[in-house]
Amino acid sequence: MTYPYLTIDLDKIEHNSRTVVDLCRQHGIEVTGVTKVTCGHPDVAMAMLRGGVSAIGDSRLENIHRLQDAGVKTRYMLLRLPPLSGVEEVVASVAVSLNSELSVLEGLSQAAMKRNVVHEVIIMVDLGDLREGLWPDDLVPFMREALKLGGVRVLGLGANVACFGGVVPDEDNMGLLAELTRKIENTFALKLDCVSGLNSSGLALITAGGVPERVNHARIGEAIILGRETVHRNPWPGTDQDAFTLYAEVLEMKAKPSRPVGTRSVDAFGHVPEFDQRGVRDRALLNVGHEDVDMKGVAPLDSRIEVVGASSGYLVVDVTDVPGGVHVGDQLAFNLNYSALLRAMTSGYIKKRVFRGGTCVDDDRC
Repeated sequence: MTYPYLTIDLDKIEHNSRTVVDLCRQHGIEVTGVTKVTCGHPDVAMAMLRGGVSAIGDSRLENIHRLQDAGVKTRYMLLRLPPLSGVEEVVASVAVSLNSELSVLEGLSQAAMKRNVVHEVIIMVDLGDLREGLWPDDLVPFMREALKLGGVRVLGLGANVACFGGVVPDEDNMGLLAELTRKIENTFALKLDCVSGLNSSGLALITAGGVPERVNHARIGEAIILGRETVHRNPWPGTDQDAFTLYAEVLEMKAKPSRPVGTRSVDAFGHVPEFDQRGVRDRALLNVGHEDVDMKGVAPLDSRIEVVGASSGYLVVDVTDVPGGVHVGDQLAFNLNYSALLRAMTSGYIKKRVFRGGTCVDDDRC
């Protein structure tokens, strides 16, 4: 049986990594490559490392375990706040974690001392995006308690923007992060090694020279994976946007009306889809659906093909304008945005085919 499949071009991921790393290095910024959208795919992580990232970050321990089991040797950073119930596993699995709760730090401290190791932590500050992090006013008292703990070392401060609230990184909020860093260093007479304030949304600010010198670390995923900055989702100069391509097979090819016939209610997902009246059209039914991929994020490589809609297991496309037509058994190709790629990588129904140097290197799936 033929399954829908996703091709992964490792050369393009390596190239994108090198492009982003070179840019950041020019501004004194170190890059941790983020693999979470690929579910911690080992080949993707290795391509990032070949491209120059200094470490790998992921939001899920399951993904980090997958990387470690595959023999990817590097420094690992846990990007999602550790659960209090999982401090033992965190200390055993990663070198660095992002934190904002004192009770969790205390748990990490106990777990680290039990293992006779030192676990490094980055204290997260909320600069207005309203996701994780301490409010700036609470940082000094928090640090006062955190610095008393054994078994953990405060590596630095961090912040997240442009993910939850859509707050754009700018000179003001990055300046605030730098100011908070200096305040902590002066208050406690210490030097913080890492000030991690940037992600893929910060590339334009970096290029413009708007990042304070004190901010020296970035966690980059989408700009490497999809070659896009994440403020406007525009292609980033010098990167490839097609490292990942989805292929699906045509199961049915029929000429049908462009609008449903009969009394209508909601669809299987509780929505009332809208259809334009365009007469009879050639429609192809493909073997991929909402269960496999976010259909709002798929775009046919052939611009003459139009996505009409989808159910849980089918994608319907209009192929009327394709010269020579489309036939049962044909495979159609699609670009994916971040949301669509995330679901496709998570789906067990979509096979992954990994390519390097133009050759498929995954013998079990090629």
